[in-house]
Amino acid sequence: MIPFCQSTNSHKSLQYVTEAINSKRICGDNRFTKKCHTWFKNYLGVDCLLTTSCTHALEMAAILCEIKEGDEVIMPSYTFVSTANAFVMRGAKIIFVDIRPDTMNIDENLIEPAITKRTKAIVPVHYAGVACEMDKIMQIAKKYNLFVIEDAAQAMTSAYNGQKLGTIGDFGCFSFHETKNFSMGEGGLLIINNRKFIKRAEIIREKGTNRSQFFRGEIDKYSWIDIGSSYLPSDINAAYLYGQLEECKQIIEERLKIWDNYYKLLLTLKDSNDIELQTISTECKHNAHMFYIKVRDLKTRNNLIKFLREHKIYTVFHYIPLHTSSACKKFGKFSGDDIFTTKESERILRLPFYQNLEQEKINFTCNQIINFFRKK
Repeated sequence: MIPFCQSTNSHKSLQYVTEAINSKRICGDNRFTKKCHTWFKNYLGVDCLLTTSCTHALEMAAILCEIKEGDEVIMPSYTFVSTANAFVMRGAKIIFVDIRPDTMNIDENLIEPAITKRTKAIVPVHYAGVACEMDKIMQIAKKYNLFVIEDAAQAMTSAYNGQKLGTIGDFGCFSFHETKNFSMGEGGLLIINNRKFIKRAEIIREKGTNRSQFFRGEIDKYSWIDIGSSYLPSDINAAYLYGQLEECKQIIEERLKIWDNYYKLLLTLKDSNDIELQTISTECKHNAHMFYIKVRDLKTRNNLIKFLREHKIYTVFHYIPLHTSSACKKFGKFSGDDIFTTKESERILRLPFYQNLEQEKINFTCNQIINFFRKK
């Protein structure tokens, strides 16, 4: 059996988890949480806070942007539900726009026509760790005085024109879910690119209290002063993550090698127009978060999934566009025409991809895909 995904691990993760447990200080913001914060600050060059999920990082960003009822937030429909929910929970209406078929990212040229006097923010989603066209998006945001919240859930270590994703907009939100390049089981990270938001972000993350200041000795007692929730992950989770961060370069190099091997082995099908392969924009340095192919249509994809499953190869498709859901009737609308979002989402097939995926299994998977199209 070739599973679709396995969580990333590190030989140091178990050691660090054991150390965290033995310290008897396993709640949030202890030793390994602080180590993670220092690592990210040094790597990304900006302030950040570890959270319990990317969903919660997005929720915190929505609060910090003071999203309220009647506001509108622009984003692609081809994304995970958390991207929208974080802003819906604050009362916003979601305005979906079409995607680019080459990268599956938001079409930057369709953002400005979707802006109204109620628009408060733009949420670009860096699909598969490949950057959106951030120069154009930031220009639009500046013109209309809008917040930009990067949903960089899949994009840790990816870059756009040399700048790390998540550090370009006002806020960046990352995921450390089991399926991501770096994992703490469940977890996330909020990037804060404007220092004026740091103090309030700490308060929101600590249930609306100034508890973080208290533990730093800046005040003699803490109290409830704002809205918030418990967004701190356990130090055990942080310990598991920190072991991987210490091996960041090696993990990404391994994933890029797997990505390159898939690409080379499937070129023959690309050349014969049976499939399309991923497009990496010239401005982007990607992180090999996933490898997907695009087949002709939904029927072909379903048949290929079934064929591969019969050979014990587990592949999956991805998002069902949010604007096609029943919830969209209440919480959002699609701006313009759905030319690519639904059609392209029905063509994507994600192949098995995880740390230490053996070359033998990559070869077998690719050979079976080639066999499927030969028989067809």
